[in-house]
Amino acid sequence: MNGSEAKERIDALKQELEQYNYEYHTLDQPSVSDYEYDKKMRELIDLEEEFPEHQTPDSPSQRVGGAPLEAFEKVQHIIPMLSLGNAFDDQELRDFDRRVRNGTNEDVNYVCELKIDGLAVSLRYEDGLFVRGATRGDGTTGEDITKNLKTIRNIPLRLKKPETLEVRGEAYMPKRSFMALNEAREANEDEPFANPRNAAAGSLRQLDPKIAAKRNLDIFLYGVGQWEDDPADSHSERLEKLKELGLKTNPEWKKCNNIDEVIDYVHSWVERRADLDYEIDGIVIKVDRLDQQETLGFTAKSPRWATAYKFPAEEAVTHLRDIELSVGRTGVVTPTAILDPVKVAGTTVQRASLHNEDLIREKDIRIGDTVVIKKAGDIIPEVVRVMEDQREGNEEPFSMPETCPECDSKLVRLEEEVALRCINPNCPAQLREGLIHFVSRNAMDIEGLGEKVIAQLFQEQLIHNIADLYKLEREQLLELERMGEKSVQNLLQAIEASKENSLERLLFGLGVRYVGTKAANTLAQEFETMDNLLEADAERLEAIPEIGEKMADSIARYFAKPQVIQLLEELKGLGLNMEYKGPKKSEQPEDSPFKDKTIVLTGKMENYSRSEAKKIVEELGGKITGSVSKNTDLLIAGEDAGSKYTKASDLGIEIWDEEEFTKALSN
Repeated sequence: MNGSEAKERIDALKQELEQYNYEYHTLDQPSVSDYEYDKKMRELIDLEEEFPEHQTPDSPSQRVGGAPLEAFEKVQHIIPMLSLGNAFDDQELRDFDRRVRNGTNEDVNYVCELKIDGLAVSLRYEDGLFVRGATRGDGTTGEDITKNLKTIRNIPLRLKKPETLEVRGEAYMPKRSFMALNEAREANEDEPFANPRNAAAGSLRQLDPKIAAKRNLDIFLYGVGQWEDDPADSHSERLEKLKELGLKTNPEWKKCNNIDEVIDYVHSWVERRADLDYEIDGIVIKVDRLDQQETLGFTAKSPRWATAYKFPAEEAVTHLRDIELSVGRTGVVTPTAILDPVKVAGTTVQRASLHNEDLIREKDIRIGDTVVIKKAGDIIPEVVRVMEDQREGNEEPFSMPETCPECDSKLVRLEEEVALRCINPNCPAQLREGLIHFVSRNAMDIEGLGEKVIAQLFQEQLIHNIADLYKLEREQLLELERMGEKSVQNLLQAIEASKENSLERLLFGLGVRYVGTKAANTLAQEFETMDNLLEADAERLEAIPEIGEKMADSIARYFAKPQVIQLLEELKGLGLNMEYKGPKKSEQPEDSPFKDKTIVLTGKMENYSRSEAKKIVEELGGKITGSVSKNTDLLIAGEDAGSKYTKASDLGIEIWDEEEFTKALSN
């Protein structure tokens, strides 16, 4: 067989095998036997080995897993993968509906979908070819798990149309696969996985794709991050379009005309979920029309047009053995219940938060009590109530101490706070927790510096403050337990790389009270350098729309402290970047035609790619959105503009062609 004959046969086998995959895994209607499928797959693999020049990324042979990876590369999500707000009862669903209708001033339809309990992932297709898959990560930065995702046979390696889009979904492990996996692990005397979600996440984060290939994972796609020339005007239409492309969507979704229909749908699944071959932990409710989604917009953490109804938490009864105290990075002393191990919602629980002294008194929780616990939102264990009828008389009432359990300083209760707080700035626990926060993913993101390593470095007195992290030496680290040459090298490289982080990461990492990731980014963009921020007083800070009085006062007080100024000077001397690296306000011309405008791009331009045009508009102060609504200021339309052009015309929105766009830039 010559090269051209081999290519022809390989192409035919690829087409047949992908069709068989689609029939078996998506339609659940196989048209050939496993033997016939395996025979053709073997022939394809043999031909690709003999003629490697004809092996392509979309070949079904790529699903069996390739060579192990050394590590996962980081992926920046162009549009953040935000989490959803939660609702736990009918009234909270009605409150969500009220907020939506007030925000749109229109009638609203909803789409309800099962909330799959798995791992959120993003799939990128270019001209129909699957080019990259990533985890959600922290919502902004995920990990490239393309090779592992290719082992999921429900993910088409090539779409049925040459579309360019980023689609989002939930990778999961079916119950039957989970049971088979745990049986095999127990037979090998390995620790079984606690639940299918952990098993799915663990499988997709294996560095060896061959392991993922053996785990029989599955996926449902439920949304779109980006879609060039998105053909849909509603979420329900998008789900149909995704299905037409060969992507697997969950068939149980339903369009509802009002919140009463939503509530009926939610109640119908509370009991029926046990009948499914996969785990669900709730129902996702989304506003159907995309223009209404656009109008409602987002908070810093979640979309205003969607919420997740979480099923009632599973409860369990256990014995409360003790109450431990921990000191956080802000000095708050938190009590934690130590419990006899008990299974709740698929995981073993041994600790539960008691929040504060007032809650302990209110529930009359005593050491030795029999208590009912649950997982709030199926995640965080908490003590619900005490079973007083089971008391034997030897239970001990609990009182919070007067001094810090870590440094013995006197605890105080600040005005309008229920928590007791240690205000000693040299408290070891606060310093340690502050360091853990500083290296965390949303802050300086120093890989390899987890809680255990920080605690070890602290215990060995190798670090006392943030600056000490940047003074660590190879010889010091090699003397620590479980620290080999490779681990030390990787850790020092990660610490060195973190010096280049943009200013907002450093601001968040410093742990200024009330300053979260969004506020840190706002401050960095507003002031651009640390020196500029240090010069700002509370009045100047409060003038920023996103910074309130309380936060402004906290920021001003923090940066006025001599020890903070000294720390920043030391960090600067150690080479840490003190400037904002994102699009700067000072670089946006005041006469920019896009400044503070909401703009939609559609169609194909001759001289600009979609990403180039988007970058230009954003650098000049514009905000790019994906769909046309009454809030759109400008539509920039290339060739084959489609339905967005029509909608913009109907709404009377200003429309530019590529020539007008280029002219505006030159001016």
